Order: sequence, then C-alpha cells, then structure tokens
Amino acid sequence: MTHLTVHEWGHVRFGDHGLTRDHAHALHAAACEHPLAHDEATNILVLGRDRIIARQMVGMVSAKGCSLEILPKVDSDAGAEECDETVRSRLVRMLDVALGLDLDIGDEAAIARQKSTLLEILIDAFATRLLAEVRRGLPRAYIQCEEDLPALRGRLDVTRQFTRNAVRPDRLACRFDQLEADTPLMRIMAAATVFLARHTRSLGTRRKLDELRHALADIPLMPITRLPWQAVRIDRTNRRWEALFRLARLLLQRDWQATHHQAKAPEGLTLLFPMNDLFEKYVAVLLRRALAGSDIEVLDQGGHRACLGTFTGQHLENGEVFRTKPDIILRRGREIMAIIDTKWKKLSPDPLDRKHGVSQADVYQLMAYARLYRTAELMLLYPGRPGQGCAERAQFGMAGGSERLRIATADVSLDEKVLIEALRTLVMEPSVADAVPLLLATE
Repeated sequence: MTHLTVHEWGHVRFGDHGLTRDHAHALHAAACEHPLAHDEATNILVLGRDRIIARQMVGMVSAKGCSLEILPKVDSDAGAEECDETVRSRLVRMLDVALGLDLDIGDEAAIARQKSTLLEILIDAFATRLLAEVRRGLPRAYIQCEEDLPALRGRLDVTRQFTRNAVRPDRLACRFDQLEADTPLMRIMAAATVFLARHTRSLGTRRKLDELRHALADIPLMPITRLPWQAVRIDRTNRRWEALFRLARLLLQRDWQATHHQAKAPEGLTLLFPMNDLFEKYVAVLLRRALAGSDIEVLDQGGHRACLGTFTGQHLENGEVFRTKPDIILRRGREIMAIIDTKWKKLSPDPLDRKHGVSQADVYQLMAYARLYRTAELMLLYPGRPGQGCAERAQFGMAGGSERLRIATADVSLDEKVLIEALRTLVMEPSVADAVPLLLATE
C-alpha cells in the first residue's frame, strides 16, 4: 500500500515515493467521484503529464493500492516549513472546533497519534470515544411492540384480536412499550464500527472496533446507504452521545465534510474538506465564544439579501435575485455592526504592495455587502503566518462614501484561548463596537 502526504497546491511526480502512473489515475478517479468534485475534480486534484497536483481541498483521497493525504499550506513567518505532524494536529483541532466533534480524549493519546494520517486520527478518536460511552451503558428508548401472547401485556389490540386471533382464543393481541437499546442512534454506531474496521490500518484501532462490535452484537446491522439519520433524536437521555453522532455523520455521510464510499470499492475512504469553508466555520465558532456575554450576535452564512429586483424607477427596498450570503455578520439587535468575509489565501508579504495581494473580486464583493446591508464596517480576514498573530494589515475607505474596509489576519497556530482573545480585540475596536448602521440615500 503506497501512502503519500502532500500540502495544498503541492505535487508528487510519478516515480517519487512509490507513486506510479496507475496510482495517480486511480486517485484522480476517486477524487472525481467525490460529491464536491467540479470539472473533472480540478478543485481537488489535477492530473498532469508527469505528476499529480493537489488543489484547495484537504483530507484524504484513497484508491486501490494507494492513498494521498492533503494537508493545509500556510507558510511560516521565518520561511521554514512546519513538520507534517504539527500541521495535521492543527487541522484536527480546526475540525474539532468547527464541527463540534469534541475530540479531546487526552494529551497522551493525541501524542501517540501524531504520526498517523488524518483519517486514522478521526477513526481512532471515534473508536476510543464510542468504547468509553458503551462501557458506561447504552442509551435506551421505549419501542412500541405488537405481539400475540398467552397472557395480556400492556393494552389489548381489539381489532387484531377479533380478526387475526379470532380462531386463537389462547392468544391475546398485545400492544406494549419495551425499553430497548435498538434505536436509530445505536444502529448508526453499530454500522460505523463494522464499516470503519474495514478501513483502518492501525491494529490498535481495529482491536477497539472489534471489541465494540461484540458489545453491540444485539444491534442489527444496516447498509450505510439506509441508515436512519433523520430518525435520530438527541435529548437529555442521550446528550452525551451528540458529539459521537456528529463524528459518525462526518465519517459516513456524503456531505461537504463527509466521506465518499462505494460498496464496489471498499479499498478506502475519501474524506475531504474545502479549506475556505473550514476556515470560515472555525473563525465563526471562535468569534461566538469571544463575544459571548456581549450584546453582539455572530451569524455565519446569514443575511441572504438579494442584489437585484424588478426595475420600477422608484427606490427598490428589497431584491429578488442574486442572493448574497456573507460569511460572518456581527449584529446588535436588528443593527448590523460589521461584516467579515474570510479568505483562505496568502496575503502578499511585499511591504510595497499597496493592495497587499487582495483580490479585486473580493473587494467588489465587500462593496456590495456595504450597500445591501447598510453597514460601514467591513473586514477581509486571511490566515496569518504561524507566529504572526492576529493583526490588521491595512484599512481602506470606499470611494463615494464613509465605509471602511479592513484587511486583517488570524494566526490559526495560536492556542485557542489566545486566538479567541486576539479575535475579540480585533473585532471590538472602538470604532467597530460603537458603529451605527450606514444610512443610504433613498432619493
């Protein structure tokens, strides 16, 4: 089995580290099958003449006889490359925070997994957490049962008694509730243990999954494609299983943050995450923690105001088409205080570059937000180089108005508590905290 690790926008040549042309074609075919693939998977992998090139997706692509791990790419401030273990650990932390996976199972276990792939880390985290919860006891729920019994149990089903049992006076048609562990949640957990055991390469993780399969032997197995995801209800009786349910959904379902799997191709999982989406969600969660207790609400992927509508010659209050979706909105009551758009791109390190490497399209996007959402405070937030911290790089005024566009960076290598405080300081600058909505002329 050939396993390779590459960073975003990096490449591996055929012949390097055991990668053959057949392996490259198999990996590209697996990428093309992923639900997030666009234009022959050019947003995931590009198959060149003598190499395979990674794009702006991170995670794992698996095919017959080979697998390719793609890690985030952020250059350090000193120009030295960070080791894969450090980058992988940071990616796991971002996934943990952004998706609410609650992966913290002890520092010692994390150190032991540092040299694993991202997929192995997630499978081992699932197995470890599930084993701990199973040992504490399975969640149970009352299931409605109908049986013909020699003695009455529960309530008598009169209709069935005088139809099906009309010639069987020794049988009573009973309807009763029975406390069972066979719930939709546990059917998902049982299916996950069997499915993931086929895809882990770690003997330790496989032992945990085998133990879990014996512990869940009374739970009937279902095909992955028929699991009852919609029937799961998280309430006070099974709240401690919520994070495990999210992790199982991550590993089994075909969402943007989910795995791709086929019954015909059991050789591996393809687990991919768009870094733009992950960075946005990570920042939104940390900002929500940073502003907890204040009167400012953090909305991610909200707004939904449309740009255009039917022309009447009069002032158009609301549009109907070309709907917008700002990454992050800071709102106080009904007033929008600021809009933040996150971009997983590198800013220009050249101090003489007046544009700082900011895309013109990104500026146009923020100018549209200023108009639609009537706010004077806007920010483009980029990842900072490790060691750089959170800082404002520049601020610009918008021609024809008093709106301000700030260019800032967030260093995701920082400790979470430090990063939360740095983000709070960044967005709570007095002129932002005291901002008032922009009133646009309506003549």
